[in-house]
Amino acid sequence: MYGGNAGRATTRADAARLGTRFLVFPQPSFIPGYERPESVWISTPLGGVTAGPADRRMYVVDPVGVKLPYQYPYLPPYRGPACPPVPPGPDGHFDQLPVGTREFQAAHVFACVRRVLDICESYWGEEIPWFFQPTQERLEIVPQIDWDNAQSGFGFLELGEERVRSDPQPFALNFDAVAHEVGHLVLFGAMGVPRREPPRDYFAYHEAVSDFIALLSLLHFDIALDLILRRTRGNLLLTNEFDRFAELSDEKEVRRFNHSLKMADVGPEVHDLSKPFAGALFDTLIEIYQLLLFERGLSDLDPRRFWNLRSELSEEQLEQEFSASLVDYERRHFAAKAALEEARDVLGDTLLGSWRRLDPTQLTYADAAEALVRTAETGAARRFADRFEACFAWRGVLQAPEQMQWLSTP
Repeated sequence: MYGGNAGRATTRADAARLGTRFLVFPQPSFIPGYERPESVWISTPLGGVTAGPADRRMYVVDPVGVKLPYQYPYLPPYRGPACPPVPPGPDGHFDQLPVGTREFQAAHVFACVRRVLDICESYWGEEIPWFFQPTQERLEIVPQIDWDNAQSGFGFLELGEERVRSDPQPFALNFDAVAHEVGHLVLFGAMGVPRREPPRDYFAYHEAVSDFIALLSLLHFDIALDLILRRTRGNLLLTNEFDRFAELSDEKEVRRFNHSLKMADVGPEVHDLSKPFAGALFDTLIEIYQLLLFERGLSDLDPRRFWNLRSELSEEQLEQEFSASLVDYERRHFAAKAALEEARDVLGDTLLGSWRRLDPTQLTYADAAEALVRTAETGAARRFADRFEACFAWRGVLQAPEQMQWLSTP
């Protein structure tokens, strides 16, 4: 009898350690293949997410009627009329809510925020505090207001809707848009808030890194990994949802990663200025992925040769060259998937690790890129450090090394 009771207690404890289950759309449901949400686990133990949803780090409040966007001195907590907090199901999970309901939307945005925070903290190695503590202990999440934008700030994350389509889509159901805003909060929490006006590069860096955190987070969805790789047959240079940030329709997105913009090609506006740095991060991810494919016999193209090709061939020719190099892709899909997961984690570990080397009050692009290279050189990613240096030099963020070995054909 004692053993049986102990067994049941252990089972309950194990179930709690698994976390809490939600349904999340990795990409907007109008994109083929993403019509249904994916079941995901967040780290908050079962029973730790209460009606709202809410846990010890964040809570959802869904206003009734008109709520203006937060702007100092108008800050959380929201005190107006609100919808009833969304309770968990009888099993303590939130994956039973009908898609398309206001309750589902509230649970969806909560799960998106928590999942991105979980992913970032797994790379950071410890809890990332909110930058607005101790003034406010928890993040307030507002799933929908009458506004065509989304923002995060001192104690809040609130979302309007995109109005590009004939049927406007809530940003609360757009994982990329939510993940981008969480990226800003994570950066502030990990690096601190500048105490004086920082250089313009700092704001552009925030935009670039927040975009890239959204991309890294997307690659933690199993369905996204499978769809992206199978659609491109492993060639991630082909245009797909992988490099389209915050898709608003089948033909439009907020920003793209796969482009050839260099520092000399962009202006001082922070979103424009962010593009070469985000592009360099994307290049590095692709470079490491291609190198792993080559080392494992999944591709005939050594990425060190890729830089010569990039100077000589058009983007269309490069795509054809890489597609032709892939070896029996259909049979090797899961091996390619493992390579992409490893490249994702190399970038995640190195990017977040580099924040410990940066001072936000005087951050420049060169400093940030140098921190990435140094973090790679001194950590588990040391054999990929030259890939970081090469990609950021090609974009004009770093000065090209005198010994351009990474441009030579082996």
